Amino acid sequence: MAELERRLINRYQGGFPLCERPFDALAEALDSDSNSLLQALKDLLEQGWLSRFGPLFNAERLGGGLSLAALAVPESDYAQVAERLAQMPEVAHNYRREHELNMWFVLATASPEGIDSACRQIEQATGLEVFNFPKQREFYLGLWLELDQQGGCQTRPIPSPQLPGQVLDGLDQAIVSATQAGLPLLAEPYRAVAEQLDCTSAELLQRLARMLETGVIRRIGLVPNHYKLGLRANGMSVWNIADEQLEQVGQAMGALDYVSHCYSRPRRPPRWPYNLFAMVHGQNREQVQTKVAKMAQRFASQSQGHEVLFSSQVLKKTGMRL
Repeated sequence: MAELERRLINRYQGGFPLCERPFDALAEALDSDSNSLLQALKDLLEQGWLSRFGPLFNAERLGGGLSLAALAVPESDYAQVAERLAQMPEVAHNYRREHELNMWFVLATASPEGIDSACRQIEQATGLEVFNFPKQREFYLGLWLELDQQGGCQTRPIPSPQLPGQVLDGLDQAIVSATQAGLPLLAEPYRAVAEQLDCTSAELLQRLARMLETGVIRRIGLVPNHYKLGLRANGMSVWNIADEQLEQVGQAMGALDYVSHCYSRPRRPPRWPYNLFAMVHGQNREQVQTKVAKMAQRFASQSQGHEVLFSSQVLKKTGMRL
């Protein structure tokens, strides 16, 4: 990876400029020129260093439904079930994980009611029980990657402030539809979107800024491919925390600089006793296990047990589409 590409990733995983010619603003900040930066971004996407580029929307702030769910799939049926879920637009991400519940997927729907409908559809298609784990409390979401000149990769948390929310009108919803797959790779990306929507660039920029202010958009920027950049181990740590201590532990666990997601979710007894989920990334399994061991030691008095579910295969991964 070229030095300019590394600096681009380090600087703009969020905070991508909201102006007519954003690459001119980037050029000034990175001591480069807009054409070189645009080409660098194209190369990063084509080579797989980035998953996408553009706004990251908060599905719940858009009025949509979002949930994590799991299946216990017999090995003889695994490929067939994975293919069935891959065809469903409601399934945004799907991973094989090393556990009795061996298929874990994210459901994203246009309304909260759509989650139950999608679960029923999967149960009818597969004959398997869907274990639905809707988010009850978000303690933390976000991980910023820092690439060093030797090819190493470190992580740091992204602040996640509580923001007021907003009601979206027809143009706002059209903006979401036009940009949720990413921004066009052009010198004037916002102008191109505005022309598509038959509005002015100024109106589009104003509305995007408002969505950032209200948390409808979490951030605008580059979305790194964690696996490609060296974080090849992905462990979903799950914890059985006493309900009266969940808020305290969730806040503390979510503040750890190697945790990218931390949510409370419902238990599903007797098969699933865990109510706190914390995603941990590392360059290998040993790194993840070391981090989780530190977490277990720190929260020993509050935890009544934990497991780490490593992902062994990406079955589907797309951006959220609402």
